[in-house]
Amino acid sequence: MTKTLAHQLAHYACSLRFEDLSKEVVREVKRRVIDSIGCALGAWNEEPCVIARNVASEFSAKNGATIIGTNHKAPPDWAAFATGCCIRYFDYNDTYLSKEPAHPSDNFSAALAMAESLGSNGRELITAIALAYEVQCRLCDAASIRARGWDHVTYGAFSTALASARLMKLDPEKTRHAVNIAGVACAAMRQARVGELSHWKGVAFANAARHGVYSALLARAGMTGPAPIFEGQMGFEKELGVSLGNVGEIFVKRPGEKNVNEGTAAMILNTSIKYWPAEYHSQSAIEAAMFLRKEIGDPSQIQSVRIESHDASVDIIGSEPEKWKPETRETADHSLPYITSIALIDGEVTDRQFQPERFMDPKIWKFLENVTVQRNAELSSLYAKAVANIVHVTLEDGRTLTKRVDYPLGNAFNPLSDQQLEGKFNALVVPALGDAGAKKIVDLVWKLDEVKNVDGLMQAVKMK
Repeated sequence: MTKTLAHQLAHYACSLRFEDLSKEVVREVKRRVIDSIGCALGAWNEEPCVIARNVASEFSAKNGATIIGTNHKAPPDWAAFATGCCIRYFDYNDTYLSKEPAHPSDNFSAALAMAESLGSNGRELITAIALAYEVQCRLCDAASIRARGWDHVTYGAFSTALASARLMKLDPEKTRHAVNIAGVACAAMRQARVGELSHWKGVAFANAARHGVYSALLARAGMTGPAPIFEGQMGFEKELGVSLGNVGEIFVKRPGEKNVNEGTAAMILNTSIKYWPAEYHSQSAIEAAMFLRKEIGDPSQIQSVRIESHDASVDIIGSEPEKWKPETRETADHSLPYITSIALIDGEVTDRQFQPERFMDPKIWKFLENVTVQRNAELSSLYAKAVANIVHVTLEDGRTLTKRVDYPLGNAFNPLSDQQLEGKFNALVVPALGDAGAKKIVDLVWKLDEVKNVDGLMQAVKMK
């Protein structure tokens, strides 16, 4: 078989060039790098990030990659894991919503680790990131896997393997085998995101990134992988019970030819940056709650709260009983009733709202007894273009206040300005590195397409 999806992906990865990318795509890659580094440094001291960093720091490599925030160079797959844990843990990095949701900036840790290990320049890193976004988002468009019990990070093994292979400048055959190796052991269980959530919810993609880098390293050395990995008798589609349809046709197009309505490797333009540090489906509920909070004034006057939401939101963050009595940070930031309520009560949603003393406060749990979540067919019909929530608040005096938000700030249809993006970054980074340190990182990233390597950036992100 010469036209398998793995062949098509490999051809696309090997053919893509920086010059094929539009100015808009290059700019958005830089914005996502700023956002990802901010998220990583903000979460740097969180327990699972420290665990990952400590484990990865036990290993060194002469051609390794720096674990973010340190001077230690580990094997690039371990560096991708440790850095990826930091990017993802606060659930604050960007989002793509389709048949399968994703956080495509998770790919950045793998691309950064390989770029540093190889001495790649900024243009090569930007190209690899755009490629990873394209692949992961297209796969998310093709088929949902979460309903079948598999986690969305499963697609990330393919995207990070291809980004790594592209940076390594592997030929199409070795790139195909990187895809084959990544695919044969990439299926991640959806249990990571249901029930009582654990550290693994925030580090699952980091593990997929580690596997993607590892697969490309093996393929570079000549290791072959089973094929056809997608269409085979016991391949990805059969085992996961999905059909990826004609997604491969997109990758047959040679760079320079426009994909319909979007341009080359332009899926990043359809992704959204989070303005609030909580699961994406709650972003519009937070905005609605903040709006109502100003009208209410005194939250003690709230008698009950009713949230109308779309099916994906209810299924993921608004249906399980644990969401009304969160006992872990991971459960709290994936709880629509808690997130909406705490926005109404505190008038803010920051890291403070996801500390145990806040989300396990008996008064908060008592408040949540009067919070309900309902499905709304209209809102479901608008998904995933709109990510809408309607919040109704009934007060002690009998009045009911209502606010609906369809496109929260940071959504692809309501994007953050560069100033707002840098404001988010500064809020995460200035406490650790100061104003000058934060500004240095931002200035370096805005000029990423001009740098000869990423060594300066890795030094700039070292935590004091």
